[in-house]
Order: sequence, then C-alpha cells, then structure tokens
Amino acid sequence: MGAIPGFKAAWHRHNASGYAFILPALLVILCLVAYPFVMAIYLSLTDAWVGSEGNFIGFQNYSDLVQNDIFQQTLKNSLLFTFFSVTAKTVLGMALALLLNAKIRFQRIFRGAILLPWVIPDTMSTLGWLWMFDPTFSVLNWVLTHAGLIQTNVSWLSNPYWAMFSIITVNVWRGLPFFAITLLAGLVSVPQELYKAAHIDGAGAMRCFFRITLPLLKPLLLIVILFSTISTISDFNIVYILTRGGPMNMTHLLATLSFQMGLSGGRLGLGAAVSLFMFPVLCIVVYFQLKTIRGGATYD
Repeated sequence: MGAIPGFKAAWHRHNASGYAFILPALLVILCLVAYPFVMAIYLSLTDAWVGSEGNFIGFQNYSDLVQNDIFQQTLKNSLLFTFFSVTAKTVLGMALALLLNAKIRFQRIFRGAILLPWVIPDTMSTLGWLWMFDPTFSVLNWVLTHAGLIQTNVSWLSNPYWAMFSIITVNVWRGLPFFAITLLAGLVSVPQELYKAAHIDGAGAMRCFFRITLPLLKPLLLIVILFSTISTISDFNIVYILTRGGPMNMTHLLATLSFQMGLSGGRLGLGAAVSLFMFPVLCIVVYFQLKTIRGGATYD
C-alpha cells in the first residue's frame, strides 16, 4: 500500500515536467493564434473603424455582407478559385509524384528542382509572373504568337476570365511541389510486394493504381487536400500583386476583400466579418474529411 502514494507522487512530477516543457509553445499559440482569433470574432460583431473601438452590433456585419453585391461576387470567386486550383494541384501533383517515383535518369536532380516554386518567396515569384503576364512585354504572348496559336496579344490580367485563369495558374504552380513531394513520400512507403503480387495476377498499371496506390494514399491525399483548401481559399499575395481584385472585382478573394474593407477602407468590423465568413464552412469540411480519414485508416 505504501508504494501507491510514491507512484502518485512520481506521476504528478512527470505531469508537471511535461506541462513545463509544453508551456512555451502553449504561450506562443495563445498569443499569436488564439488571441488574434478571438479579437477578430469580437471585431466582426462591432462597427469598429480604424482608431475607434465601435459599438456591439451583433451579426449586422454578416447580414450586410450577404446583401452586398461585391461580397457575393467575391464569395463566388473564392469558391471557384479554390475548387479549380485544388483540383488541378491534386491531379498534376499525383501525376508528378508518380513520374518522380519512376526509375528515370537524374531522378534526384528532378526531385530537388521540383521544390523551386515552393522555396522562392511568394512576392518574388509572383512579381516574375506579373512580368510574364504584362500586356506589352509578356513572354507568354511572345511564345504563343510565334507558335502561331494567337494572332493578337492576350490581356491576361485586364480580361475578367483570363485574369481568373492567370491567378489559378500561379496558385497551381506555387502549390504543386507540396502535393508532389508529399505524395511522393507516400508512394515510396507503399510495399513493392503488393505490386509484384498484382502483376503476377495479371493486373496492369491502371488497375494497380486504382486498387493499390490510390487506396493506400487516400488518408495522406485527404490531409494534403485539406491543408491546400485552407491555404488556397485564404490566398492573398498572388491576387493582391497581380490584380488587386480587378478587373470589375472578378478576382477578389475573401482575403483581399477583407484587406480592402478593413485596412484600406478603415472598416475593421466589416473586414473581420469578411475574413471569418467561411470559418464555419471550413470547420464542417475539416470535420467530414477527418471523419473520412479515420474511417479509411484500415484496409482489407
């Protein structure tokens, strides 16, 4: 019986030391994540302006946004931008991962080179794309013209539809290495014995992909899609540098509209409401994706 109090004391000592180790990280999370998030929620429920705390108005900001034509267009832009960008990154990332996993010459060089879009700072790489999309000096127009594909220069950033296509292209180029390298790590971990057994049974490459590769990569793929969805729908740098939401608000995303209303326009409460509008939807998406991952964690 005397050993039990000693065990309890040791248990409490270990707990205390564990809490002491995680305390610095917990403080950083509270100061840099939790506090700004709570403040954003509070501001979204007020009519605060720059230099003024404002008054509590409940969900009036959200009600005003729902009736705002620019916000409705921005919400549509954000959903389309996220859907097409994440879909393209998923398909191309998987294809690139399969290519990098194949036995080809200079494989290590290609694996290192694919990280370049990810390593280059956002601002610098987007400025490079801004030059490539320039209506007068566009290298894309020069290549397409000399290839005989177009007769006149394309207004990449001043045409509403080409502008959306342009920011999606840059986002896909920027996020493709994350998909490719992460999925490549998953491909490397797949046991080769499964492929050998499938080939003995007469299965081809496509059958092996859909029956072995894709099911085993499903949990990892869902996590990558989840992270990419969150980062894509909140993208700011690419749109702000290339189009600043134009032309005619056709490329505004939630982040850029929040910046325009909250900081440029001075309406902090309304800007905070814009940035938090999709939060409940993202929570629902995260819940169902994590539920799917847990449900598919085991395989027959």
